[in-house]
Amino acid sequence: MHPTSSGVTGPASGPQSVERALAILDAVADADRPVAAKALARTLGCALSTVYHLTGPLIARGHLVRTPEGYAPGPRVPALHRSYQRHHGLDGGVAELLGRLRRTAGAEAYFTAYQGGRITVVDTTAPVTDTAHPFAPGPEARAHATAHGKALLAGLPRSLRRRYLDEHGMARFTERTITSPERFEAELARVRDRGFAVSVGEADPAYTCLATVLPGRGDGVAHALSVSLPTADFRRRHGEVRAALARAVPLFTAGIGAPGAEP
Repeated sequence: MHPTSSGVTGPASGPQSVERALAILDAVADADRPVAAKALARTLGCALSTVYHLTGPLIARGHLVRTPEGYAPGPRVPALHRSYQRHHGLDGGVAELLGRLRRTAGAEAYFTAYQGGRITVVDTTAPVTDTAHPFAPGPEARAHATAHGKALLAGLPRSLRRRYLDEHGMARFTERTITSPERFEAELARVRDRGFAVSVGEADPAYTCLATVLPGRGDGVAHALSVSLPTADFRRRHGEVRAALARAVPLFTAGIGAPGAEP
């Protein structure tokens, strides 16, 4: 064992071991097939013995399994996913409602949340196998450039919004992305006036997304409902798409209910 650059002694102790364990989980979750220990060591920039040291407890707790090909998600993962959905009120048939919105709007539909300073795409109708689709479930790193991000940020107190933007930045993804805080505040004022947000090619040049915030449940979590479609289609069908989104709001409001409520 030897001191690390942070002054922590050993292959995996203290905060560094937590970071590395989480990095292992992320790497395994993002892979299409089991990940070998050597590949994880290269990804983390650590010794192979450190990988074995960290994966032991993860296997014991069911977060990982070790197969002949490498590490894969373990049996604990589905329970964590169900818990996550339960905390966001997804026991009330939200997946079915998203599917209905997709059919009526003719566009992929999304359910997004703001909680504790993070924006996350919780669920979507976009196929998991469609790796080219620009909006996937998970942490949203482009909130300022998406309609669902704008809708959620527009509803926050200005202090929380500024803190969010300070922490996450306003990177430019396309020539249409708003990167000026002043212009972004003006855009969010328009969102509040209209009751919905639009992002035309700001996160991905080929896609437009439309979003609206759902009424709050009193638990400190804000949710947005959105759809996305090719920009050319949106310009031709924006009226019917917006109408379909508006009609879906009361259905989702009833469907998600209160946190922890039975469906």
